[in-house]
Amino acid sequence: MSRFDDAAQPGQFLPSLAEGERVTVMLAAFEGWNDAGDAASDALKYLHKHWGASKVAKIDAEEYYDFQFTRPVIKRNSEGLRKVKWPSTKLSRVSLPNSQVDVVFVHGIEPSYRWRAYTEELLQHAEQQGVDSLVLVGALLADVPHSRPIPVTSTSDDDRFRERLNLEAPQYEGPIGIVGVLADAAARRGLPTLSLWAAVPHYVAQSPSPKAQLTLLHKIEELLQAPFETTDIVEEAEAWERGVNELATDDPEVAAYVRQLEEAKDTADLPEATGESIAREFERYLRRRGKDKGQG
Repeated sequence: MSRFDDAAQPGQFLPSLAEGERVTVMLAAFEGWNDAGDAASDALKYLHKHWGASKVAKIDAEEYYDFQFTRPVIKRNSEGLRKVKWPSTKLSRVSLPNSQVDVVFVHGIEPSYRWRAYTEELLQHAEQQGVDSLVLVGALLADVPHSRPIPVTSTSDDDRFRERLNLEAPQYEGPIGIVGVLADAAARRGLPTLSLWAAVPHYVAQSPSPKAQLTLLHKIEELLQAPFETTDIVEEAEAWERGVNELATDDPEVAAYVRQLEEAKDTADLPEATGESIAREFERYLRRRGKDKGQG
């Protein structure tokens, strides 16, 4: 039984825990088709390093990868010796400071073969690590402007998460990557699963994508209720946005396209002119008016 079966406050991802209790969350991201701009895998690499996670398991690459497609690389180690580094999936674990949360990181490359066996092996590791919930992190290319906040979509097939976090059930139909396969396998095992997808502007799809990475980090920070420092990523995201602005300025067609995306985004974000929204705005107006009179 997962601890996420227990009661939790509305709007909170984590369950309510008694003193001394702990909960284990698995965070997983995969390089490749599910990872536009490397935003998802870079976000988890950042947290792995920031929190000092330690490796607990590894999935052998020989069974799952086409090495002509996902090639090994050769690098020098700390002693200056050249060593072949094979593609693999690594699992690491850390207990978050000042928290009742343990995190198991999964970082790998989308496999070439035997996806069902691969996801089964991953979920066996999850069971061995006592994982209570799975959070899958991905990034996709979309028609969004780089100059606006990066959208992150949260979805879940789990009724508990949808009710608790006021989420929509996923509506997508079509080809999926390893993230979708793992989500389905976890759901069939009864492991509560949440998916986070950042939308990366398709006209700046190359890696890195620090603004999307930062948005995912903020979402994970919110879910786990575990504040962490992101100053370096904030600076990288600001520099990235300035660089894209300069590129757009130099190309009138790109600049016009970005303006079109900005207008569409801003229009979509406008509050709907419903009776409820008008009433809320009128209430805010009355509160401001009363406050101004009190100060006069």
